[in-house]
Amino acid sequence: MVNKDGMIYLLSPSSKEGTIHLPMIRFSLLPSTIDLSRCDTLMFTSKQAVKSAEALNPEWKKYPCLAIGSATAKEIESLGGKIDYKPKSFYGETLSQDIITQFHDKKILYLRPKEISFDSKNFLSKEGLEIEEQIIYETSCIRYNKKDKPGKNAIIIFTSPSTIRCFLKNFEWDESYIAIVIGESTRIHLPTDAYYEVADVPLIDACIAKANEILLTSNSK
Repeated sequence: MVNKDGMIYLLSPSSKEGTIHLPMIRFSLLPSTIDLSRCDTLMFTSKQAVKSAEALNPEWKKYPCLAIGSATAKEIESLGGKIDYKPKSFYGETLSQDIITQFHDKKILYLRPKEISFDSKNFLSKEGLEIEEQIIYETSCIRYNKKDKPGKNAIIIFTSPSTIRCFLKNFEWDESYIAIVIGESTRIHLPTDAYYEVADVPLIDACIAKANEILLTSNSK
């Protein structure tokens, strides 16, 4: 697909240089605290869960963590947490078997958002690993006017299923758009007719690099 003069829109909560920031979701904490008394290991599948844990109970840093995803691991380390294990992949059915074999004797607490794209607890339970979970935050859509809709040929970076859902609540999909998605679990929520590319690694910077590749290729034609 040829992209002429398309702008790069980033829909994540955080902005990045070289993109138009159009955040789609906001976060709200749900409990008043986190009960860590019955666990010896924590599991995080998003960097926002780590940020939420820090706001609710900074004592989480005393527990070893399973960090699902490189952005999650980076957030844990930046806040002073300890990573006990970082699987190479954690997308749906490709959940690393290492978690099941290495942590079968641990009391794992999964700190998660209200809505999830993959039921980790149920999947691990079927494989014989029982974990506890606590919902610590939820996402809601930011509302926009029609005038805020990206123009023709826009390259739009989606960093989660929620950013897709909220975008489609605000705007109709245009066939000229190019979607850049952070991973396969996000891709499956795109409109069926959407043209898309998947980032080489599940990081926002990789999404931006992919978008710039498309711009460079298109503008050279």
